[in-house]
Amino acid sequence: MTYEGVLTKMQTEMGTPIQYYLVFKTSFININQLLNKNITIKHTGYQCLSCQKPKKIFRQGFCYDCFMSSASAGDWIMKPELSTAHLGIEDRDLDYETRVQVQPHVVYLALSSEVKVGVTRKTQVPTRWIDQGAIEALPIVEVPNRYLAGITEVALKSHYADKTNWQKMLKNEIAPANLIQEKASLKYLIPNEVKEYFNLDQNDLFHFEYPVLTYPKKVASLNLEKTPRFEGKLSGIKGQYLLFESGIVFNVRNSEGFVVQIDL
Repeated sequence: MTYEGVLTKMQTEMGTPIQYYLVFKTSFININQLLNKNITIKHTGYQCLSCQKPKKIFRQGFCYDCFMSSASAGDWIMKPELSTAHLGIEDRDLDYETRVQVQPHVVYLALSSEVKVGVTRKTQVPTRWIDQGAIEALPIVEVPNRYLAGITEVALKSHYADKTNWQKMLKNEIAPANLIQEKASLKYLIPNEVKEYFNLDQNDLFHFEYPVLTYPKKVASLNLEKTPRFEGKLSGIKGQYLLFESGIVFNVRNSEGFVVQIDL
């Protein structure tokens, strides 16, 4: 069977294990059902997720022009502390930025390779943690806008990483940690503007199980621009990665905007 469409990040559904779906315009694939089966992925073109034009993807699914101009690609996306919509100050599009920035955000600790700190909109809980391949996650504070979340993350980055070691995450090399104890130890790091939102007694610990048959001992990334046709046996799914029996791993999210043909 053949599927064709524009890659976007895999959609997920909580379960034991997590359920994964590749969604195209007129079809979808439940990736869990492909475990232990051969898959062929062929790169056939590009389609910018913003302008929909067949232009080469620059970053985050956008062509160069859209990445440089779209409100959804502003610097505050990666650096929440730069958010200014709560002050009525525009970066690229104040209406859009107000909708996204001025809503509840969660600062969290997650365990995917080692303990990391991060920020997500409350509406993206628990999706954000699944996308990172976390096996556990614990909200630290919930705040009313992205700026407050951002300055909290900056304060905590002096003690915790803010990026996942993707190779360790995919090999399941995870340093043991107690996130509830970690939260209890960081109270003094919380910025004064955020202290009122910190509740030491509220500990909603999330656990995640991924559909992985075998974890690789070594990993190598599949780049569809360098290898436009790839065939392999699927051995697992974790984060936004497809894991193949050969140790090749494919980051679906990094290839958003690529037009592909998938043969099962």
